Amino acid sequence: MNVVIKVNDEIKEKMIEYYKDKKRDKVIPYVVFQAQEEDTVITMYESGKVMFQGTSADVDAAMWGVQLENTDERKKEKKKENEKYYYANAVGSDEVGTGDYFGPIVVTACYVKKEDIPFLEELGVGDSKKIDDQKILKIAPQIAKKILYRSVILTNSEYNEKYRRDVNMNKIKAILHNRVLYQLVHEEDIKYDYIIVDEFAREARYYDYLSDQSVTQRGITFLTKAEDISPAVGCASIISRYLFLKEFDKLSDSLHIPLPKGAGKDVDTIGEEIVEKYGEDKLKEIAKVNFKNTDRILHTMIY
Repeated sequence: MNVVIKVNDEIKEKMIEYYKDKKRDKVIPYVVFQAQEEDTVITMYESGKVMFQGTSADVDAAMWGVQLENTDERKKEKKKENEKYYYANAVGSDEVGTGDYFGPIVVTACYVKKEDIPFLEELGVGDSKKIDDQKILKIAPQIAKKILYRSVILTNSEYNEKYRRDVNMNKIKAILHNRVLYQLVHEEDIKYDYIIVDEFAREARYYDYLSDQSVTQRGITFLTKAEDISPAVGCASIISRYLFLKEFDKLSDSLHIPLPKGAGKDVDTIGEEIVEKYGEDKLKEIAKVNFKNTDRILHTMIY
């Protein structure tokens, strides 16, 4: 699938920053950059057009295309469309840690009833990426006391064992989402209107990732930017972030080295320090070794 969108200068700069660690080394005439995000190849042209190619091209393009539609009129339309998902009894799931070289992947599913929404609004529940970590540490325990949830923490050692040519990040995410959603729906006596997942793959592709699983949770509604639409997904985002921060701090303490988040150049610097102190094998235990950071840290290709 190919999808082409036109971006303005503001979105262009945001995309350049977002994809900086996922860029290909390839130099193409009239192309600002080419990058790869899981199943999708992204090519930005000097003209401001951006081409997304791959099975999840429409999903990745929607993340940026929506930002071009932020007129007051469009916001009102979107709000009306999304109200049925917002004011509902819903199960929602979200993940944290997939873009971090260090630290685990955490996926959480939450069940939010309509009557819980005022409480969550008072706390300022939303996408955890838009809430600073100090607030996350404060409000997540309050949410966890009131809201039913299930979480799974995948260490990087486990991630590295699972990741291979036919098991990519999106498949791993799908398996983890499926696990917590199935547990919550089938272990608790809940009545819900929707099961909502922030769309990271097209619906057919998502279920294809789960074809080898013994149980599959179906009836899912996939929404772009679901954490802004559904309080259930917003809660899942916050609890996942909370657990990630706790595990991240434990890892830093065990190494006696303050670890940086993300996958930027500061990560490479700390990675080199870890290899020097503990050896190359330590990366397989604490880092996602398929990230390009590993090549830069070891100054060689990992096969």
